Amino acid sequence: MTLPDHIRVLERGWLSSNNIVFLDPDCPTVVDTGYGTHAEQTLALVNEALQGQPLRRILNTHLHSDHAGGNAILQAHHDCETWIPPGLQEAVTQWDESRLSYAATGQACARFRHDRVMQPGQTLDIAGDDWLVLSAAGHDNDMLMLWCERSGILISADALWENGFGVIFPELMGESGFAEQQATLDTIAQLSPRLVIPGHGAPFTDVKAALASAHSRIRWLADNPRRNTDNAIKALLAFKLLAARQMTVADVAALLRNAAAMLDVVREHYPVDPDAMAQVAAEQMVKLGVARRDGDVLISQL
Repeated sequence: MTLPDHIRVLERGWLSSNNIVFLDPDCPTVVDTGYGTHAEQTLALVNEALQGQPLRRILNTHLHSDHAGGNAILQAHHDCETWIPPGLQEAVTQWDESRLSYAATGQACARFRHDRVMQPGQTLDIAGDDWLVLSAAGHDNDMLMLWCERSGILISADALWENGFGVIFPELMGESGFAEQQATLDTIAQLSPRLVIPGHGAPFTDVKAALASAHSRIRWLADNPRRNTDNAIKALLAFKLLAARQMTVADVAALLRNAAAMLDVVREHYPVDPDAMAQVAAEQMVKLGVARRDGDVLISQL
């Protein structure tokens, strides 16, 4: 199955989420806007995809920095509304970076405004098609997916990639997330989409295989929650290194210290001194091929 001509998927990699552009003569729309350090590139790519149309609407599946980091620059250049999921609208209005997760992760996101809140069960008209807003709890318990029954296309955000899904962040904050992720996967299976547009990676059609792999992984994580914490720490450090291109071991220690100060589960699983933990983490990143080490400096290999 190929994408309709009016849907353009700008595949961005892992630092920035995919941007899904809808060429709609009435309301040109983009779903998710990438990371802040890529904001200028996001603006250029979205403008090119729009082919001269003005952007009228931003839809955020969730507010992690790699999905909302381009909101501000697009708002500055286009007369567009921004629609966000329920749950964090007050945090956006007050710009509370702790509640928005940016402080704990050490990630950057320029301040943006929101105009409307999407709700699960709501139907949006996007480029002449009805898209149903669905809850996609697990990776982020406020996250949403978008489902077009007519075309069989699902915009899955970070609930399902071709090989996996996003870190289960609620579990890091002492909240339930594994059961919610399982329920989201069950919802996707019931929909039986013909094509999935994920938050990261290329659109894919072998949804059954992706779901089988994801079901196996969520069971594996739930069996030992420390695995989810390990995965989160690796993802957090890899993301930060990819954005900065290089970090010192002291930078890694500061990031881990800040995360542990805000996330009880990280502190529970990693009671050791952050400086000692940073040395172990640096060795792991080198072993995984994420970085090479030059003395106390880690240089991104991604």
